[in-house]
Amino acid sequence: MGDRVVLHSDCNCFYASVELLHHPELRDKPVAVGGDPESRHGIILTADYTAKKYGVKTGMALWQAKQLCPDITFLPPRMDLYLRFSHMAQEIYAEYTDLREPFGCDESWLDVTASATLKGDGELIAKEISNRMKSELGITVSIGVSYNKIFAKLGSDYKKPDAITTMYRNEFKEKVWKLPASDLLYVGKSTAKKLNSIGVKTIGELATMDEKLLVSLLGKMGSVLWGFANGYDNSPVRKENTHAAIKSVGNSTTTPRDLTTDEDVKIIIYVLSESVAARLRENGFRCRTVEISIRDNELYSFTRQRKVNNATNITEEIAREAYRLFKENYNWHKPIRSVGVRGADLVTDYYFEQLDMFIDAAMREKQMKVDAAVDDIRRRFGFYSVQRGLMYQDRDLSAVNAKEDHTVHPVAYFG
Repeated sequence: MGDRVVLHSDCNCFYASVELLHHPELRDKPVAVGGDPESRHGIILTADYTAKKYGVKTGMALWQAKQLCPDITFLPPRMDLYLRFSHMAQEIYAEYTDLREPFGCDESWLDVTASATLKGDGELIAKEISNRMKSELGITVSIGVSYNKIFAKLGSDYKKPDAITTMYRNEFKEKVWKLPASDLLYVGKSTAKKLNSIGVKTIGELATMDEKLLVSLLGKMGSVLWGFANGYDNSPVRKENTHAAIKSVGNSTTTPRDLTTDEDVKIIIYVLSESVAARLRENGFRCRTVEISIRDNELYSFTRQRKVNNATNITEEIAREAYRLFKENYNWHKPIRSVGVRGADLVTDYYFEQLDMFIDAAMREKQMKVDAAVDDIRRRFGFYSVQRGLMYQDRDLSAVNAKEDHTVHPVAYFG
C-alpha cells in the first residue's frame, strides 16, 4: 500500500487579504486587522505582507505596530466575513475530497489520496486548488504536499506567499530536518527553550535525539514530537461533516448602566443570546455548551458553563440555559457591570445526534423557523425592526446591539 497524499492549504494573511478585496484602495499599502482602531487598543490578528516588511507581527499591540510602521492602516475585524470566505474555500476543497479537516478559519488539511487517480498527483491537485482560490476567491494560498499532516503543514509554512512545497518521504530529511525545532507543531516557546537546554535546535537534532531522554524532559509530548520529527505521524484527516472551523462564538457587553435585578440581567442575556444564536445560524454551526461570564462593578468576575442536551442554535434555548447558569451562580452582593454569553463546543448543521425522547421535536422545529424568519426580517429592515416583548421593559438595556461585538476562538490539532 502506497503513501497517503495529504495537502495542507493555508490562506495567506487571510483576514487582511479578504479586507483588501473590499478595500482595493489600500492594496500595496501597510494594512493590519485587529483590535479597536479608534482607541488604538488590542492586538494585531493579521498583517499584510507590506506591513510585515516593517516588522509588524501577529499578536503585537496596535501601538507597537504604529511605532514600527507609522503609515499603517488598522481595520477592525469582521469575523463573519472571514467565515463566509472560509466556507467558500471549503466548497472548493470539497470538489477534491470529503476528507477535509479545518484548522481554524484559514487552514485545512485535505487527504486527496483517492482523488490522485483522477486528478493527478498531489502537486498537480495543489496547483489546481491554488489557481482556483486566486480566480474564484481572489486570495492566495500556500500549500504543503506530503504523506502526513505534520509535514504537509511544514510544507505550507516553508515558503510564502502563493507557493507549493512538497515534503515527500524521500526528501523530508533534506528539507525538514534543517528547520528550527520551533517550526514543528506544538513546539512553543517553553518547549523550544527546554530543547535548547539539551542542545536541540533543529528538527533533525530532535529526530535523532534519544526518545527516552525527550520523554524524561517533556513527558509524553517528548515521544509525540520525536515521532513528528521522524515522519511517523499517521493521524487521519478527519472526514468533514460535523467538525466546526472554530471553537466558539461569543458576545459580551459592558452595560449602559449597572444591573441591579434579575430582570435587568435577563434582558441583557437575551440580547446577547440573540446575537450568538444568529451568528451560529449564519455560519452553519450549533453549540453543545453554553457559557456565561459575569463581572460586577468592583471588577470581580467569574465564568460558568454547562453542556446542553442537544446541539442548538435556537435563541430561546441558549438564553434559557445562560439565565439558569446566572441564577445558580450569582447572589447579588454587588451590581453587575458586564455580561457575556458564549456558545462553545461547536458542530456543524450536519451533525447527527439522537434527540432526547422527552424533547418536543416539533416545538424545536417551530422555534428554528421563527428564528430564521427574524434573521431574514433583520437582514432586510435592520436589527431593531423586530424585537422581543421583554426588550420593551427597559429600552436603554435593550438598545445594546451585541451583534457588532463578538469573539471567535480557533481549534487545536488534538481534538
